[in-house]
Amino acid sequence: MEVVWCTLTLIFSIFFILKLLSPQKSNLPPTPLSLPIIGHLHLVKTPLHLFLKTLSDRHGPLLSLRFGCCPTVVVSSPSTAEQFFTHHNDIAFANRPKSLASKHLGYNCTTVVFNPYGDLWRNLRRVTTIQIFSSASLHHSSAVRIEEIRFIAGKMFRASGGETQKVNLKSVFYELVMNVTMRMVAGKRWSPAAAADGVFGPVNVH
Repeated sequence: MEVVWCTLTLIFSIFFILKLLSPQKSNLPPTPLSLPIIGHLHLVKTPLHLFLKTLSDRHGPLLSLRFGCCPTVVVSSPSTAEQFFTHHNDIAFANRPKSLASKHLGYNCTTVVFNPYGDLWRNLRRVTTIQIFSSASLHHSSAVRIEEIRFIAGKMFRASGGETQKVNLKSVFYELVMNVTMRMVAGKRWSPAAAADGVFGPVNVH
């Protein structure tokens, strides 16, 4: 056991020494004290938005964090964020970093969510804007959304028994989004509860 502690102490000491001796980059925003390897992961608390607000109040509206090997810039000022997403900076921050998740879940980074900025991404954005999120498409699917909102509201009312109760809105909204998506794509509900209800015919239960 003593050997393990001595080894860990030696490793952390080497990392701290290397960090002190390495030249500091003057173009980075202010940053809290980080640890070797994990960076600022030891500071992360939930809820995340309150954690980032606390750091911004302490270090300013622009700060840099490092989560493991992933450097991150946190911007909490609207005027500063506007500078990031205008003119020549827009293309630089429109890119998406490649990862194992984007490779295996995003069809080798070819979906609109994971694809880096370029010709393919612009074509995908054009398709989603014209075909999926156009006014005509949203108007065509409005009946589905209205039916699902009424269904989820009726479900909550029946579950409450007419009395005031606390509701986990996170699971309710997740079920609503999944039901709307499945109704639009496959014409069937996703929710297992909807299968038991049987209002709109057969349902796929996952």
